[in-house]
Amino acid sequence: MVYVSSYMSISWTRSAIFGSRTLLSRPIVFELCAETLDACLAAKAGGADRIELCTALDVGGLTPDHELIAEAVHRSGLPVHVILRPHVDGFHYSAADFDSICEELQHVRRLGVSGIVFGILHADGTIDVERTRTIVDLAGPLETTFHRAFDATPDLAQALEEVISTGCDRILTSGGAPDVLTGADALARLVTQAADRIQIAAGGGLRLENAQTVARITQTRHFHGSLQQPATTSGLRAPVSVEDIRRMTRILQEAICAGRNPNLC
Repeated sequence: MVYVSSYMSISWTRSAIFGSRTLLSRPIVFELCAETLDACLAAKAGGADRIELCTALDVGGLTPDHELIAEAVHRSGLPVHVILRPHVDGFHYSAADFDSICEELQHVRRLGVSGIVFGILHADGTIDVERTRTIVDLAGPLETTFHRAFDATPDLAQALEEVISTGCDRILTSGGAPDVLTGADALARLVTQAADRIQIAAGGGLRLENAQTVARITQTRHFHGSLQQPATTSGLRAPVSVEDIRRMTRILQEAICAGRNPNLC
């Protein structure tokens, strides 16, 4: 907890307050996971609600560089949430790793982000409640998302209660499965258990082809996806499509509104 006393006095930025706006008036919230500025601009043009910014999506995402963060914040016009993940070697962090996460949080705050995305586990795979609570407290008023490290825990129901106890705003999860379609039933149980005490965001393998089914089964209102095109044989990917983002938000909204009061949609 070495950083709590030294950083809690840092002033809260107006952009952070803007980014922590609630989106409860919308039937769904779609967050685009982006690792390029072009994807961030497509998110805005396509009607996404928020951006999760990272690099190295092929390994689950790592902390992006400060130049990209600053460009995304100032040019996208959307709330930008940045992943704080220093390496790919699991989610059980050394003291030095944890200190670096705390330091990076302060850097991205100064760059004007609206939220952070992180996940910290014990060596046995359970939620590190103390460190998670420290990050949540240190981040305020930025929004906080516990990422898919959650899916590596041995007991999702218990992990949900533990993350809720830290004051975290949101959990990004595929229901403990390789993708959201496979984990849809588990996601539905998490949504029911959460009972609006925390947001459950369905993410991991969300595609245009499965979005309607995932939304219908899970009944969550929060969704996360990259909408990346498959890589070519040379390893290159086509840019994220603005039209695909529009289609995704439309599919999700229609699926959720179909079973709810139309006055809310």
